[in-house]
Amino acid sequence: MRVLGLSSGTSHDAIDAAVVEFRLDGDTLHGTLVHAAAHPYPAELRAEILDALPPRDVTLAAVCRLDTLIGQSFADTAAATVTAAGPVDLVCSHGQTLYHWVDDGTVRGTLQLGQPAWIAERLGVPVVSDVRTADVAAGGQGAPLVSLLDTLLLSGLPGPAGALNLGGIANLTSVGQGAPVAFDTGPANALMDAAALAGTGRPYDEDGRLAAAGRVDPALLAALLAEPYYRREPPKSTGKE
Repeated sequence: MRVLGLSSGTSHDAIDAAVVEFRLDGDTLHGTLVHAAAHPYPAELRAEILDALPPRDVTLAAVCRLDTLIGQSFADTAAATVTAAGPVDLVCSHGQTLYHWVDDGTVRGTLQLGQPAWIAERLGVPVVSDVRTADVAAGGQGAPLVSLLDTLLLSGLPGPAGALNLGGIANLTSVGQGAPVAFDTGPANALMDAAALAGTGRPYDEDGRLAAAGRVDPALLAALLAEPYYRREPPKSTGKE
C-alpha cells in the first residue's frame, strides 16, 4: 500500500509531504520512503495563518476561510506529490494546528484546519484526518503518529530508549519502562523562529549562525528554566501560545 502523509507543524511555514510504500512480511511491517518534499505556503496564506494565532481574536468567517484555503493548499501539495511520485492508495492529512487547548498542563482539545474534502476530491482516494482530535478523545496528548512510529522503531532496542523530536514544540517518546510514554517537553523551533523574526526580520536563524555568534546569558537561562511546566510529571502537553 502506498500512503501519502501530509503535515504542517507549529512553524506554519510549509506543508511536508511523504509517500511511503508499506509491506507486511509476516508480523513485520516494512516501510520504504518513495518520495519526500516540502511545499512552502503562499506568503499571503501564511500571513493569514499567523494573524489568526493566539492571542489574536478571530471570527468564524476567518476560521471558515482558513479551513478552506489551507485545505486547498494541502490538495495542491497532494496533487504535486502524486505527479512527482505516482499514484497513492491512501492519504493521511494532519492538517494545520491553529489552537491546542491546554488547561493546567492537560490537553482538553485541539483544532486543526485544512478541510480534507479538498484532498479527497482532487485525488479521488480515501483521506484519513483528525488524527490529533481522535488521540485527545482517546486520552492521549494529541501526537499519535510520531509516538506510534517512535515506539515501533525503538521497541527492539535493549533497555530503555527515547526519541526526542525538536519540531516547533519539542516532544519525547520513551519506551522500555512499562507502557510507552509520549509528551511535550517544551518549546523548540517555534519560539526560536519567533525570536529570530523579531530580532532580525528573517523567519529563522539560518544554520544557527546568530546563536553560534552569541553567548549564554545565565540569568536569562535561569529565568526561562523556572517555567513551572518543566517540573510537571508526564504525560503533559503544551503549545506555542
